[in-house]
Amino acid sequence: MLLGYALRRFGVAAVTLFVAVTLMFVMIRLVPGDPVQILLGPRATPELQARLTAELALDQPLLRQLLIFYGNLLQGNLGVDVFSGRPVTLIVLEQLPHTLRLIFASVLWSVPIGILLGAYAAARPNTLFDRVSAVISVGVVAAPAFVVALLSLLLFSVHLRWFPAIGAGEGFWDQLRHLVLPAFAIGLSWIGYIARIMRASMLEVMGADHIRTLRALGVAERPIVLIYALRVAVLPVVTIIGVGVGFLLSSAVFAEIVFARPGIGKLVIDAITTRNYPIVMGAVLMSTALFVTATTVADLINAMLDPRARAGK
Repeated sequence: MLLGYALRRFGVAAVTLFVAVTLMFVMIRLVPGDPVQILLGPRATPELQARLTAELALDQPLLRQLLIFYGNLLQGNLGVDVFSGRPVTLIVLEQLPHTLRLIFASVLWSVPIGILLGAYAAARPNTLFDRVSAVISVGVVAAPAFVVALLSLLLFSVHLRWFPAIGAGEGFWDQLRHLVLPAFAIGLSWIGYIARIMRASMLEVMGADHIRTLRALGVAERPIVLIYALRVAVLPVVTIIGVGVGFLLSSAVFAEIVFARPGIGKLVIDAITTRNYPIVMGAVLMSTALFVTATTVADLINAMLDPRARAGK
């Protein structure tokens, strides 16, 4: 039963990836302006413009361009960077680890805090702690990632000089120090999301029949919360973490720009600015695949923890 559910989820993921990449391909091609002229500049000769147009298949109909793109994709070929002449796959894979480390570091510190904050608030509803945590959660959710990034850069790097301001660092400990501020900037609002979802889920579980039965049997409140309620209430959080990869990817763009870090987000922005089609499509494909994979894995984990999830599918 779990295998069938997993196969269906991977099928949905493949269709989602195909539709998303196709739409992005069409949207990029429909942007006004001549990408060849933007890439080569106004002084390029007509011969050079014609050669680059043929290399990018821009002289072909849109459907033909799409078929060429997917034909190359099936062969593992995402094209060649117009400026450097290097394979797009190699360029994207060089930038991907920086973004993955940033997202992982953000999740690693923000999700446990959000779960604990929401669970503790739900275990003590309508208390001072519950009200204060609600205010804090809403406050950090409302704080834009780029504002937090700029303020943390000014405070902790420029003023206090606790952490480096820009770059990704070299070596394990240096890279870890460079990760602190970007991970803090994009993970702060994530605490609020997780805390509010966890609180609502925990309150629902605490009012369930099996929890009332445990209390009637005289089971202590601590094991009820930690053993019986928490493991059920955390299931929506698992799903939200998978979906939240898209949110974290968008926030990572701001962090990579503010802190001058390498990564997929900065690569996409630079490629869009120069209309570098191969880089844009390669980066978008990798980002979309990462998002779809994260949501699929989250659904599978949810299905393993809760059989009702896969039964409903």
